[in-house]
Amino acid sequence: MSDLHRTNAAAESLTYVDVRSVSPALEYYTEESLLGGLWKRPELSPRDRSLVTVAAIIARIQTVEMPFHFVRALDNGVKPAELSEVITHLAFYAGWGNAMAAVAVAKSIFHQRGIGKDQLPPVKDKPLPLNEEVEKQRAIQVGNNFGAVSPGLVQNTTDLLFRDLWLRPALVPRDRSLVTVSALIANGQTAQISFHLNRAMDNGLTQAQAAETLTHIAFYAGWPCAFSALPFVKDVFERRTSH
Repeated sequence: MSDLHRTNAAAESLTYVDVRSVSPALEYYTEESLLGGLWKRPELSPRDRSLVTVAAIIARIQTVEMPFHFVRALDNGVKPAELSEVITHLAFYAGWGNAMAAVAVAKSIFHQRGIGKDQLPPVKDKPLPLNEEVEKQRAIQVGNNFGAVSPGLVQNTTDLLFRDLWLRPALVPRDRSLVTVSALIANGQTAQISFHLNRAMDNGLTQAQAAETLTHIAFYAGWPCAFSALPFVKDVFERRTSH
């Protein structure tokens, strides 16, 4: 591959020549260790790696990387509706500005590929079934702990996130959890990792896949973010193994 971002001609892209002109070593690591090494590891499918990467770069507003990886995600089997829904989801978990930055990049890619409204998730759709008992326990615990501190935040968490966003069928729960955990790790939001990693594994993410997510995300968010998440991931693994 002679061009880092050749798959998206509509976007202004970096080439290997560009990178080499500034940092020959970075070009080498990009070609050999990242695209030629990490992306070929079998512990995560190419589609999963794309979901993890897209979540990380949206969480960190890495717009230079978005054109290449949005196109790569579509080529790796992420449906346009799923990519659209990832952007919607991460507005809540990484911030509205991050999602809008992703929209600005995805717009040209969708236009280039002829992706129209008929391929995107509707505003309202039949929701996935809700585990009423689990959600009730979560809401009670959060309400008891923080209801007096920020009642609006607690209510919106219940109404907008867990009784709306998480029930949208455009992303299966396992994939929604995967992008959530990836964004949390990428942004160093370690306090939220235990809850969402447990939820991810309840939704079907395996321990091996969770472990490889850390390996993958180190390249896109930096080793410190991955290592900061390690104690929380280790604790989740150990607690689930002991029960």
